[in-house]
Amino acid sequence: MDAGDRPARLAVGVLGAGRVGSVLGAALAVAGHRVTAVSGVSDASHRRAAERLGTTPVAPEEVVSAAELVLLTVPDDVLPGLVSGLATTGVDLKGKLLVHTSGAYGLNVLEPAARVGALPLALHPVMTFTGRDDDLRRLVGCSFGVTAPAALRPVAEALVIEMGGEPVWIEDADRALYHAALAQAANHMVTLIAESQELLEKIGVEHPGRMLGPLLGAALDNVLRLGIAGLTGPVVRGDAGTVRKHVDALIVAAPEAADAYVALARLTADRALAAGLLKPEAAERLLDALGGNIWT
Repeated sequence: MDAGDRPARLAVGVLGAGRVGSVLGAALAVAGHRVTAVSGVSDASHRRAAERLGTTPVAPEEVVSAAELVLLTVPDDVLPGLVSGLATTGVDLKGKLLVHTSGAYGLNVLEPAARVGALPLALHPVMTFTGRDDDLRRLVGCSFGVTAPAALRPVAEALVIEMGGEPVWIEDADRALYHAALAQAANHMVTLIAESQELLEKIGVEHPGRMLGPLLGAALDNVLRLGIAGLTGPVVRGDAGTVRKHVDALIVAAPEAADAYVALARLTADRALAAGLLKPEAAERLLDALGGNIWT
């Protein structure tokens, strides 16, 4: 049955029709829900509201009044103030599902609204959104970090499944660590690869992305399948002389990158040592090359 043949089950409001809000709103619409109102301040938000959600942005209070499920898809720093504002403006939140998509926040940020009757959910899609049309397709099979009161857990997980995602339960107390782990992997990876590309360009490599692509693809495949056992390179081999050359070269070419290299090399050595991949005597040589204690 097509989405248009199914009766709409929830009226959905979107507070923040940015890259995330417009995609999740569209995904809920595909699942048979009805997007009734959205808010957004930028020209891009207005365009997404029209193109993806078929509506024109209105005031936040109007969005909440028109909805049974409200998506709070705003930047993390804006979220606490938005929730507090909604809870104190007199808009009726009782019985409404209030869903934020922040990775770092859990349920506490929704507490002001919960005190006046809102039903709090935290649904964080583990995906990057670019604003392009393929964002909606990327939700299929995407994990969502789900946190909710016990009574609402089935509702939260059902919403994720309807959007094409896979719900993964995250305890409320673990949200900050959960998000740190994701940022460490995805955000810092981008920084490291961009830095590597710039270093290669400095020495005349015309297409650093083409050079790095197969290497990075293999490394990612190895770690996802094998964990730390998929580690390769001079640290796990105990090649202290090579590591020292790397540090010396980076100090000259990119001093800020040298500090990051040393920190990551120490972490890599520590993990390799704990896994039995690096012998203690080799770790000692690396310690000297890195100029610090890898066990601290």
